[in-house]
Amino acid sequence: MNNYYFYNRLGTKMNVKFSKSNTPVKLYRHPLSGHCHRVELMLALLDIPYETIDIDLVNGDHKASEYLKISPFGQVPAIDDNGFTLSDSNAIITYLEKKYNDGYEWFPQEPTEYAEIQRWLSVAAGEIAYGPCAVRLVKVFGADLDWGVAKQKTDAFFAVLDPLLTERDYLASNNITLADIAGYSYVSHVPEGGVSLQPYPAIRAWLARIEAHPKFVGMARSAEPKV
Repeated sequence: MNNYYFYNRLGTKMNVKFSKSNTPVKLYRHPLSGHCHRVELMLALLDIPYETIDIDLVNGDHKASEYLKISPFGQVPAIDDNGFTLSDSNAIITYLEKKYNDGYEWFPQEPTEYAEIQRWLSVAAGEIAYGPCAVRLVKVFGADLDWGVAKQKTDAFFAVLDPLLTERDYLASNNITLADIAGYSYVSHVPEGGVSLQPYPAIRAWLARIEAHPKFVGMARSAEPKV
């Protein structure tokens, strides 16, 4: 299924036709993947025209020879930006910010903020992947992972994250940055993995600040399991 979206400066979703000089970025995704959602969120926040192409992971579309030319490791998300292909969600959002920066500093170059954002990109690939992402993989997709271990990792991560977010509005500073785009999706959807956000008011307030952005686009929500 292919969808074409454009977000104007007021955050309104518009259906438009694109000329050859304004070809939309192709986003290969699974619609319930948080990794894919962080890319779609970055595309929306930067007002980049894009086309979503859903990859059927169950039937092995991600291992098809044509797709492997785009994403050699057979992973989603991947993009095709007018012939330039790239996989890995953190690499993609960094690329999009560098190429399509709209004047706002999503990835500030000041050394301390730059280092903080880089650290949070690592956290997204580490603590978030092995905690909030993993519990959801078990409950939503039936992944063969140890839910109890992933729950412990999630609890430990949130025990650090919630106090941090009482000290500043966003992950790397008091302004939204690439760090928040990388961190948002799996934390927001962690209740689908059987972990409640109710004990963490600062985390919930942070999520609400991101969702209040006029160009925010969400990910489809799955049913929350009974715990």
